[in-house]
Amino acid sequence: MTTSRPERRLPDTTDAAAAAAAAGAEPSADGPPPRGRGGFARFRRALHALYHGDSRSALRFQGVVVLIDLAIIAFFLATPALSTEPIYLWLDVLIAIVVGLDLAARALAAADLKRWMRRPDVWIDAFIFVTLLAPAWFANLGFLRALRIWTLSRSPTIWRGLRRHGLAHWEDATRAVINLATFLMVVTGFVYTGFAGRAEGITSYVDALYFTVTTVTTTGFGDITLPGTWGRLTSVVVMIVGISLFVRLAQAIFRPRKVSFSCPQCALTRHEPDAVHCKACGHPLKIPDGDDD
Repeated sequence: MTTSRPERRLPDTTDAAAAAAAAGAEPSADGPPPRGRGGFARFRRALHALYHGDSRSALRFQGVVVLIDLAIIAFFLATPALSTEPIYLWLDVLIAIVVGLDLAARALAAADLKRWMRRPDVWIDAFIFVTLLAPAWFANLGFLRALRIWTLSRSPTIWRGLRRHGLAHWEDATRAVINLATFLMVVTGFVYTGFAGRAEGITSYVDALYFTVTTVTTTGFGDITLPGTWGRLTSVVVMIVGISLFVRLAQAIFRPRKVSFSCPQCALTRHEPDAVHCKACGHPLKIPDGDDD
């Protein structure tokens, strides 16, 4: 006899806000903006529906936003090759406008602006926006733009898509891969910015990427080494952090910390594998075995 699994549902922001209020917690920054009768309040609610809703038009909008983010990330990764091209500054200004508009729209869509501004991904996006406005002044910090990969992983759009297609059990592994990719790109940019032309063997971005990968994996062929005390310290930090990220990736693939199961009461979707009660509202849970099959 086959046991049917409980139907999954995406967490609704309105229900989540109500559950948080009932529990005495602060409303989420991603919850709906306060209701009002003015045109500005309606505009904020419309933005929230586009960024956080699950209607067909909202999903299309969110998909376009993700594609634009991926294009921006590709531009950041290609910056070392494009920085000498005449079109580079025009692309930089265009992307600055897009990032600025996205930041402003997400700020208006947030229920609590002060709480939204305390989020680390918002600070990173704001810093990236500043580097785009003044690329000549922040040329040596341009490698930090690769952190946009991590801020993209903070978007609920990607994870809702995985859950919608029954791939929620890959969420931890996907996050671990994104964290590792972000680290590789940031370190590669740092090595290229700080040591290109100074370290023997590092003359291009590909050389910096090669050094980063061999150091993170502790392969260390020895054909490229960073000079001086700071070079050795950089190598040590890269190896320690890289090993930690690889271990986390292995844990996420072979032993996920959480399972995805929607609580019938508050819609919380992340629980311990052996949980019998929801940690948010205390509602009894019946998580089926082999939920990630």
